[in-house]
Parts: sequence; C-alpha cells; structure tokens
Amino acid sequence: MTKIKALVAAVAASAALVTMPAAANETLDKVKKQGYVSCGVSTGLPGFSNPNAKGEWEGIDVEFCQAVAAATLGDKSKVKFIPLTAKERFTALQSGEIDILSRNTTWTLQRDTTLGLNFAGVNYYDGQGFMVKKDLGVSSAKELDGAAVCVQSGTTTELNLADYFRVNGMSYEPVVFDTSAQTSKGFEAGRCDVLTTDQSGLYALRLNLADPSSAVVLPEIISKEPLGPVVRQGDDNWFNIVRWSLIAMVNAEEFGVTSANVDEMLKSNDPNIKRLLGLDGPKGKGLNLSDDWGYQIVKQVGNYGESFQRTVGSDSPLNISRGLNALWNQGGIMYAPPIR
Repeated sequence: MTKIKALVAAVAASAALVTMPAAANETLDKVKKQGYVSCGVSTGLPGFSNPNAKGEWEGIDVEFCQAVAAATLGDKSKVKFIPLTAKERFTALQSGEIDILSRNTTWTLQRDTTLGLNFAGVNYYDGQGFMVKKDLGVSSAKELDGAAVCVQSGTTTELNLADYFRVNGMSYEPVVFDTSAQTSKGFEAGRCDVLTTDQSGLYALRLNLADPSSAVVLPEIISKEPLGPVVRQGDDNWFNIVRWSLIAMVNAEEFGVTSANVDEMLKSNDPNIKRLLGLDGPKGKGLNLSDDWGYQIVKQVGNYGESFQRTVGSDSPLNISRGLNALWNQGGIMYAPPIR
C-alpha cells in the first residue's frame, strides 16, 4: 500500500509539473534579453495606434506600451510595434510573437478565460456606435432596418451588431472586411449605408474620409466596450508589471504628477506621491523592477490624462471628451488601486 501511495504521489507531482504556469519572470527576462518590448497594435487606427507621416507609431495604445518599456527598460523608445489585424491579434500573443497586445481590444469573459490570456486593466471605456452618410437622412440607429452595414471581422462588433438588430426586430446585410482601414474605404466607396465599430473608432475613421463632414455619428451606444492591454496567462510577474504600469499612470493624474513637474514632485511630502515615484513604500521589489519604475513612466510618457488629451482628447484631431474616461472624482469611472 505504501508503494502504491508513493506511485500515486509521484504521478500527481509529475502532472502538476506539466500544468504549472510559465516560470516567474519569464517575459521580463525575455524583454531584458532582447532589449525591447514587443507590442501588438492595430494596422492603423488614429488616436489609438497609427503610424504618423514620419512612420512613427502614435496613439494611446502606443503610449501605454512605451510606458511599460520605460518601467522595465528605463527607455520608452525600446518598443517594437507589430501591426496586427483583429483575426491575428490573439494568436500573435499566444504564440509569444508579442509581449503585450495593446490594440483597442474589448475585455470579455470568453477572451479572458478560454484563450490563455489575461486582461491587465482598462485604458479606454468605449461603446459601439454607428456612422452614416449625412445625405442618408437618418438620425437614429432605429431607422436602419434593411441597411447594408460595414463591419470588421473577428471582433465583438460583429456579435453586438447581430444582437442589436435581432433584439430590435430589424434586418441588415453585413459587409465584412479584415481591417478598419478596409472597412472605412468600403463605407466611403458606397459598399454599405452604415459603418459600425467602437464610437471612438468612428471619430477616428471619419477623420480619414475625403470629406469628414459628409458623415455623421448616430447617438446610440449599443454595448459596453472596455478596451485594455492583454498578456499571456502563466506569468504573474509580467501581468503585474503591465497592470501596475496603467495604475501608476492613473494615480499620477489623480495626484497631479505630470511629465513636466515630476522632478519637482520628488521633493513632495505627500506619501502617495513618494510611493508612486519610488521614494517610499513597496518601491520596485514586488515587480522585480528598479525603484524608479513609476518615475520613469511619468517622466518619459506622462500621466493618464496627459496621454489621453494628446492622443484622443482635446489636444488631438479626434477631440473626444473624457466622458467615462475622466477620473472617478471628476465625473468619470477611471479609478486606480493605491500604490502602497
């Protein structure tokens, strides 16, 4: 009986080894060895991840990857951006081709539980909407019965579209494309009456139309689309680094720490600020980072509000209001756990 118990214990131990998650610090070690963070982004969505005229990537998702690079490598420029379609994005992360997916991706139950992935937080609260040509004379999504609708494949947008029309007893003809740019071109070319995606994306795509004033975004929001960065399951340390990089940016805004005043803030007596900048509290030990990881994020990239305003907010061509993405104490729901 003793031998049988020993054998059972040995088999159980062997099975446990097979199912154990990736070794601690695996992704961080990989990033340090290769000298950059590999970041999956969109194939081009203004305000979120889009190459500018110089070929440099910019947008709120791009800046988040830069924040992680500043925290882990001390240099926000040490990022390799990999453009991915909606269909490609999860496979690229699962395979290890990228270290982070920061690509206007909606956090859902299935994605968070069945793909071997973890969402590290929300960097933009969005919702799906509709854009139509102004001369169509439509003022509400409830008037779209029988419409041809341009939509991107491999997205929650497709599913929400089907749900909305079914619930409201309307029919539609889906016109499906692989990328947001193709979807926009299809809309502009008259392949469809309506274009649907996250409302922030509608404002971004409208900018790229030959005549942006020819299209109007309808008022209805038909879904919740919490967008945020994604990592692989099995590496808790990397998950924590990515999550707390976002938390640091939100807390920095709440405490009034900016890229312009962060050096002066090193003299602050506020314990919250001292912990954020690595002068007190847990510092970098729990994340296996240097103590100044939070300082580097704010100094090199800025706080959440700075990034928002610069990429999608009032200082950008999109000119999107903060709305839900304002801080919790300023009318929004952006709220971060304490660094302590």
